[in-house]
Amino acid sequence: MATATLSRSQTQTQTQTQASTLAGPVALLGRFLFALIFIMAGPNHFSSQAIAYAASVGVPLANVLVPVAGVIALLGGLSVLLGYRAKIGAWMIALFLIAITPAMHQFWAVADPMMRQMQMIMFMKNLAMLGGALLITQQGPGPWSLDNRSK
Repeated sequence: MATATLSRSQTQTQTQTQASTLAGPVALLGRFLFALIFIMAGPNHFSSQAIAYAASVGVPLANVLVPVAGVIALLGGLSVLLGYRAKIGAWMIALFLIAITPAMHQFWAVADPMMRQMQMIMFMKNLAMLGGALLITQQGPGPWSLDNRSK
C-alpha cells in the first residue's frame, strides 16, 4: 500500500513539474494569439473607412471616438502581449469591448438574414474575447512576462 501511495505521489509531482514547465510558453502563446487582433486592428481605427462605417451605424463623434478606441485597443494589446502591466491592459481591452460590441454589432437591428448572422457572430466573438480579457484581469499574464521578470 505504501508503494502505491508513493508511486501516486511521484506521479503527481511529475505531472506538476511538467505543467509548470509548460506554463510559461503556453501563457506567452495565449497572450500572443489573444493580443494579435487588437494590435493588428488598432491602426485601422485611424482610417477614414473605419470612421465612416462607425458613423453609419450611429456612433456619436465617430471622428474622435474611433481613433481613441484604436489607441486603447493597440495599447491594451501591446500591454497584454508583453505582459507589462497586463492586468491594466486587459481592463483597457475589456472596456473597449464593452463599448464597441453593442455599438458596432447590432445584429438584432439588421434586416438581411445573412448580415444579421454575420453581425451576431462578430458580437459573440467579442463576448468571447471579453471573457478572455476578464480572465487576464484576474489571473495576470503568466510566468513569461515583463510583470513577472523578477519573480
